[in-house]
Amino acid sequence: MTTKAAPAAPPSRLKVWLMASRPATLPAAVVPVLVGSALAFSAGMFQPLVMLTALLGALFIQIGTNLANDYFDARKGADTSERLGPPRVTQSGLLPAKTVLTGALVSFGLAALCGVYLIVVAGWPILVIGLISIAAGILYTAGPFPLGYNGLGDLFTFVFFGLVAVIGTDYAHTGQWRWVALWAALPVAMLVTAILVVNNLRDAPTDRKAGKRTLAVIFGERFARSEYAALLIGAFVLLPLAWMWGGESPFTLLAWLTIPMALNLIDFVNRERGRALNKALAGTARLHLIFGVLFALGLLLG
Repeated sequence: MTTKAAPAAPPSRLKVWLMASRPATLPAAVVPVLVGSALAFSAGMFQPLVMLTALLGALFIQIGTNLANDYFDARKGADTSERLGPPRVTQSGLLPAKTVLTGALVSFGLAALCGVYLIVVAGWPILVIGLISIAAGILYTAGPFPLGYNGLGDLFTFVFFGLVAVIGTDYAHTGQWRWVALWAALPVAMLVTAILVVNNLRDAPTDRKAGKRTLAVIFGERFARSEYAALLIGAFVLLPLAWMWGGESPFTLLAWLTIPMALNLIDFVNRERGRALNKALAGTARLHLIFGVLFALGLLLG
């Protein structure tokens, strides 16, 4: 006599929403705020409430973008049963599509509420930054010309989750546009873009079938691997700019301690294909976080 195994219990509602929010991507929102706030601290203009509000706003924008991607990628056929990455809640039917879209809009709304305080503190430029960032998060996969489907995802990530996030955070604290914020933002932008590059490299075969024209699809997987290596190496090469041109502490070079991690990742990405790149994706996110924390610590020690 044989017995059938009982079917696995469906995940709880909370677990499904956590899956939809993609916790592994959230450090991408945290690191720029840490670095921008540390820059302000080193200039003697740090404001704790500004950091807290900017951090919450950045997290809500990241979650809103993730939920919007989940919804629109499923609608456009980019997420299928052949997906090599973690399951997506819309495509897998764990949440109704309209519920996921509503979650995205609520997240963007909460980000806007956080922005109200920052606007009061730092003025209308924060309003402009916030509106553009939310619009870009939606248009990454939505609209008649979705950025992520037309080779602009890398540029979007570099600009909004790197440059704008660091420079905007520093401005919210200081009320000034400072060159040092740009120098500090460049390596952060490179590493956060590298996370997207390895994601697109992994998904290139299924993206090609779905008509999602990432740079890995347009120029090929060899290009994507070269782009990944260039971004990681570039982050370390440009790291000294905040010290040499921005007048910050040489302790910012503490982030160079992560060079061995970066070299191992470059080698891994060059060797591996397909589902194995999930490890590189997690590793790149970890590199971005540790690099950012050490960079921020170096700024605080100045």
